[in-house]
Amino acid sequence: MIPTIQSKSLKGLRKAGTSSGTHVAIIGAGRGGKALIEIFATDPLVKVVCVAEVQKNAPGVELARRLGIPVTRDYRRLLDLERVDLIIDVSGNPKVWELLQDFHRMGVTIIGGASAKFMWELIEARIRATAEIEKTLNKYQSLYRLYVKETGVAVTEERTRIACEMHDGLVQNLAGVNFRLDLSLQLIRKDPKASLATLRESKAQLKLAIQEARQVIFNLRPLHYDKMELFPALTNYLTSYEAQYHIKTQFRVSGDEQILFPRTKIFLFRIVQEALSNVERHAKATRVTVGLDIDPERLKVTIKDNGVGFDMDTVLRDPNKWDHFGIRGILERARLVGGEGKIESKRGRGTTIVVDIPLAKKEMMSHGEN
Repeated sequence: MIPTIQSKSLKGLRKAGTSSGTHVAIIGAGRGGKALIEIFATDPLVKVVCVAEVQKNAPGVELARRLGIPVTRDYRRLLDLERVDLIIDVSGNPKVWELLQDFHRMGVTIIGGASAKFMWELIEARIRATAEIEKTLNKYQSLYRLYVKETGVAVTEERTRIACEMHDGLVQNLAGVNFRLDLSLQLIRKDPKASLATLRESKAQLKLAIQEARQVIFNLRPLHYDKMELFPALTNYLTSYEAQYHIKTQFRVSGDEQILFPRTKIFLFRIVQEALSNVERHAKATRVTVGLDIDPERLKVTIKDNGVGFDMDTVLRDPNKWDHFGIRGILERARLVGGEGKIESKRGRGTTIVVDIPLAKKEMMSHGEN
């Protein structure tokens, strides 16, 4: 129920009108009145002393109540207020405006009709623009927080992955070489032929350890940093991946990578790297295809394997499985370059990952240069 100003309240308002600033009374608490209340509420030089509104569910009534502004159903009571400098009529009622035009009192300004409507439309537009700016700012703040989080998580993940690669591959191969060399020393006098065979095995294993070390180094610096070439980097990575994990790879490209920012290329390489790492760990696939299509407006990456697949509904319901299957890292990296990731998978039918990234005008015009 709308609180109605009684005669005692009106007397209180008459006596209280000694503070500085402009005292405003508003007739109408619809869209226009609400917009005026919102903007005046933040202005220290303006005080809304009363609002008149017949409809108890009007948009500005609840706002006025929250701000402690008296509300009356009879607009004529506003004309009796002793301390009022400005009366604004945004009720849209021709009879109200007709009466106000005949009201004259020293020091009181009346605004209504087309002028009042124009005023509140301007104010409402300003409120909408401010809200849009805040929305955009919040969006970029969220992306920045995501970027900071992603960067920290990515560094930790990268360190963990490299440590595992070195422990499972390079370190074990070097340990094997060391063991065979010790064995060869023991056999060199007792059985020279066996010692020679052990040395050959040591050499082969050392060669494999060198390849492992090169792979670790390559994963740390995936792109050719002098030219930031993406296609050669992905070609080399897929060749190494196929040799290491015995999963046949196919790489299909179209378009010109020179229109891409270096940052986009790096994130794209990491997405492919993350996806292929998941294939090796979970998919039990024998074949994986990477497609890269670049046109002036968009970049599309498609990664498809013929592995065992998984139940997407089950995985999407469990956030922990997002990390287990590497879904979170792929989707977040896509978001950080303004794109969108989509993953499709079914048990026994493999997995397809599609990353779609719109290319900004600045990116297209700069031809890959910051």
